[in-house]
Amino acid sequence: MLEFPESFETERLLIRAPLWGDGAVINDAIKESASDLRKWLPFAMNVPSVHESESYVRKARVSFLERTDLVLHLFDKKTGAFVGSSGLHRIDWKARRFEIGYWIRSSCSGKGLISEAVDGISNYAITILGANRLEIRVDSRNIRSKNVAERTGFTYEGTLRNWRRDEYGHLINLMIYSKVRGEEYK
Repeated sequence: MLEFPESFETERLLIRAPLWGDGAVINDAIKESASDLRKWLPFAMNVPSVHESESYVRKARVSFLERTDLVLHLFDKKTGAFVGSSGLHRIDWKARRFEIGYWIRSSCSGKGLISEAVDGISNYAITILGANRLEIRVDSRNIRSKNVAERTGFTYEGTLRNWRRDEYGHLINLMIYSKVRGEEYK
């Protein structure tokens, strides 16, 4: 099994794998941010209990150890506060392809923390995990997420039209951005 660090830092963030006991801080962030998150993320449609959040964290920890899904939690280095979640998902280890997903708690939005996290995670994926391709997939209506992809040097590849229905039954278009080995630092 591939060995790699479970944590790393950027200028303002400690980025690390989930640990048992993270459920309470994640639950607080989801409660605070549910109205913003539910527009884009199905898990926020119904705010989980602390127990459900802890159960999620424990499953995420096991998936990280199995290398099947690499959830990464984002913490402010100065305060230790949980600011959001990201990770490397839909992993294809043979091709070394990963999808970066992310969300930030509402009180931390607009400070460039997600862009910083995406840059850090991209660098980690390319230099430590040997990524050949990174993707960010964005609901075309999510302008802020689209801006993160563009600000962090991902290339727009195209839009999958009428890709799926959202939780309200509306068809959505999915925009695909990528970064491939050799294009890391456009």
